[in-house]
Amino acid sequence: MNQWREAIEDALQKTKRNIVKFGDLFPHVSTDGDGGKTYTLNPNDDWTDGFWSGILWLCFEYSKDETFKLAAEQTVESFRKRLADNSALEHHDIGFLYSLSAKAQWIIEKDVRARQLTLLAADKLMTRWREKGEYIQAWGPIGDEHNGGRIIIDCLMNLPLLFWAYEQSGDERYRDAAVAHADKSRRYLVRGDDSSYHTFHFDQETAEPIGGTTHQGFTNGSTWTRGQAWGIYGFALSYRYTKNPLYLETSRRLARFFLRNLPEDHVAYWDFNVPINENTYRDSSASAIVAAGLQELISQLDADDVERAYFEDGLHRSLKSLVENYSTINEPNAEGLIKRGSYHVRGNSSPDDFMIWGDYYYLEALMRLEKGIKGYWYE
Repeated sequence: MNQWREAIEDALQKTKRNIVKFGDLFPHVSTDGDGGKTYTLNPNDDWTDGFWSGILWLCFEYSKDETFKLAAEQTVESFRKRLADNSALEHHDIGFLYSLSAKAQWIIEKDVRARQLTLLAADKLMTRWREKGEYIQAWGPIGDEHNGGRIIIDCLMNLPLLFWAYEQSGDERYRDAAVAHADKSRRYLVRGDDSSYHTFHFDQETAEPIGGTTHQGFTNGSTWTRGQAWGIYGFALSYRYTKNPLYLETSRRLARFFLRNLPEDHVAYWDFNVPINENTYRDSSASAIVAAGLQELISQLDADDVERAYFEDGLHRSLKSLVENYSTINEPNAEGLIKRGSYHVRGNSSPDDFMIWGDYYYLEALMRLEKGIKGYWYE
């Protein structure tokens, strides 16, 4: 059994056990307990809940085991209720929630109700569109004093929901909003040295740029590694949908910066500018996102592209390190798939734990390499 397949088989076993453990609840990040780290569970009210659905769908696609399918379908029903109740959806992460749950079901099963639910989710995301500034507001209500003019780099991974909705419906509003937001992100979140801001603020009335800041990074001017990871994957996906070469070049630039600044074991610390010592936190989830994102980037490159080998080498080195040094393969009772993810280090919120999104992207990266299962960002 090769290394990737062994890691996938380990993930299948853990996920099947977690289905029983988690029941109708959704894993978020882990906390320390008497028996080691265990996932905190919530009743589908967080931005991360789609990643559990995505893991279940990946496991079903790979194994064809109906246990995973039934559990995944149950999560979609939970997301159906969440949208009907308009519960905890006043943020931009609708794409994370519904691409990996309802859209995944549509892609795999061609379930018409799942397709309709995904289109309704796209409509919900469009309520974040701010016409005056031509961006999708990340957090807070319209006119919010602190967040009303804020975009964040994470949102690039929510744009595929809008691109997909355009392809399904022909309604150009979805595409136009996604393109405008991607353009604004490229211009203001990506710096000249190929690093990135986590967030950027605009004047809500005039749409004039105010400046870049961070929410979870080390400083306003530093490069939060998970933000850089969202950019790599997000711009590659925007290129897939639009074929705008500027998006592909931006994904390349961000990927070069990420790989160039990795430590010796090829797995990122939580920020590229934080002082490094024996106590500095990693973010394995950032490297897991990049392992998946690099595969999307590579898939868009010509066979003779001069950088193809460089990106392939970076992908294999990082994923190999995740499997060998950060996975829980040798911990059969662990709930998470990879250790040493960080959620919000400066806020002292799970700085060294399991992250459900880290598990998802780790598994997506493995399955794409091993079996061509690409995840649910596009059909």
